[in-house]
Amino acid sequence: MDDVDAVQAQIARNMVTSADWVIARLNGVPYLEKSPMIYWLIGISYRIFGFHDWSARIPVALAAVLLAWITFRYGRWAFGGKAGRYAGMVVATCIGLFLFTRIQIPDVMLTLAICAGFWSFQRATDDEESAPRRWAALFWASLGFGLLLKGLIAVVVPAGGILVYLLVTRQLFAAPVWKRLHVFTGTLICVGIAAPWHVIATMRMPPIFNFTMHSGPGEYHGFFWFYFINEHVLRFLNLRYPRDYNTVPRLAFWGLHFLWLFPWSVYLPAAARQNFKPSDRAGRTRLLAVCWTGFLLLFFTFSTTQEYYSMPVYPALALLIGSAMDTDSTWSRAGTRLLGGIAALCAVLIGILLLLVRGLPVPGDISRALQQHPEDYTLSLGHMGDLTIQSFAYLRAPLVLAGIAFILGAAACWLMRSRRAYLGIAVMMVLFFHAARVALVVFDAYLSSHPLAIALGGAPDGRLILNGPYYSFSSVFFYANRDALLWNGRFNNLEYGSYSPGSPAVFIDDPQFARLWNSRDRYFVLSDGDGIAHLKQSASEGRLYLVAESGGKTLYSNLPVSR
Repeated sequence: MDDVDAVQAQIARNMVTSADWVIARLNGVPYLEKSPMIYWLIGISYRIFGFHDWSARIPVALAAVLLAWITFRYGRWAFGGKAGRYAGMVVATCIGLFLFTRIQIPDVMLTLAICAGFWSFQRATDDEESAPRRWAALFWASLGFGLLLKGLIAVVVPAGGILVYLLVTRQLFAAPVWKRLHVFTGTLICVGIAAPWHVIATMRMPPIFNFTMHSGPGEYHGFFWFYFINEHVLRFLNLRYPRDYNTVPRLAFWGLHFLWLFPWSVYLPAAARQNFKPSDRAGRTRLLAVCWTGFLLLFFTFSTTQEYYSMPVYPALALLIGSAMDTDSTWSRAGTRLLGGIAALCAVLIGILLLLVRGLPVPGDISRALQQHPEDYTLSLGHMGDLTIQSFAYLRAPLVLAGIAFILGAAACWLMRSRRAYLGIAVMMVLFFHAARVALVVFDAYLSSHPLAIALGGAPDGRLILNGPYYSFSSVFFYANRDALLWNGRFNNLEYGSYSPGSPAVFIDDPQFARLWNSRDRYFVLSDGDGIAHLKQSASEGRLYLVAESGGKTLYSNLPVSR
């Protein structure tokens, strides 16, 4: 488990062990910025399977499977069986879903809720639907669960996309549409699901209401202000403090969808040439998918954005692509040929990389061959910039497997008819994802602190100190199930909660560290990067004993450790 993933996993463990399922905590400090549903689901998985890294991943994995299934069902209902299968296949095997579900973020669950919301809206307002009330209830329930997954965006996106659709189709003031949605009882369902946690959390962490628009260090205004004003409003305006996030350039935010939906994005031109007139179910679905996609992308164009914020449009685009693939048109066949050329080019580039790294030594782990760019790590794919030519020497096996995948994909695109080629493309992506998984195992020493947790577990008892932010070593806390004193670590996600009444005194400065380190009691300290040099300057000469080192990260003790 990476150091990023382990934060979510440890919060869920803290909820289970403390029996406090309302306020998320890390290292005893309230962690107020995220909605609780992902922690609850991981906690339920822990209750069933125990505290394991794989059990922490079950909810996200199941959500990805359900997303592919519901996209398939939606496409089958709207366009027919083949188009539905293609749409489900697009979601299941696109690069974006793979990249953004290998980390423990709730966005795939949010995407599932939003997709269910749009489909249930369309079913509830369809004149041929025999059970509109049931689908209306599902629509409002999806909004309620979405609020518990990632806050107000779960309502803003469906509401915005649907309102645009109703405006375009001249149904915004049509009474039959609103009657079929059962707005009053539906609102009660949504509020009944989402309100209890919000109310209890607000009451648990007063002041209850504060609407100040200033966000700065040392300020504490309760749960309500931080969660709604700071995390939603001020984040949208890029005025939130702490500013522990980055934003993707607007053009890249839009254009990267050709990568996130690869390889199926080659069929987007074919999708654009379909019929979008709302004269039948297929046309209405295509038009709704466009409104759904356009509203979300436009919304985040005026906000701070991460690469994965647009994941909720993947099902919409998959529906359009799946419908286009089913037509077997000139444009879809051209897309298949284009993909064959792209796959062949990727295979050639991989071959060149293998030639360049032939004979290069691979001493130690891959961290020795990477060039760190910490200024980019606030983006979810920031570590991609750390790759160097030498680092690919550590990745020969996954490169070979990826090369084979692209060769097979190119052959399928060029030698098979379009509909059979689709299956070959899906096989190519399955092999490519397996190659990426093998590569991630190689990166484990760099992205995870698991070896240090093992070393800590085998060492004598002692208090743990973390030199820097919690995120840098969160997998140590998960695997060792330990808390720590945070040395100069009062910033980013733990800063605000540290000022709340009753928050534990776990933050220490340089003088406090020196006093503890020079005492007779045993202490361990975790350090990496520039923190190692600062540690060596702060520790007394002769009282720094290396316990373990992995991926550029270190574990030291102030007393000798027998091996």
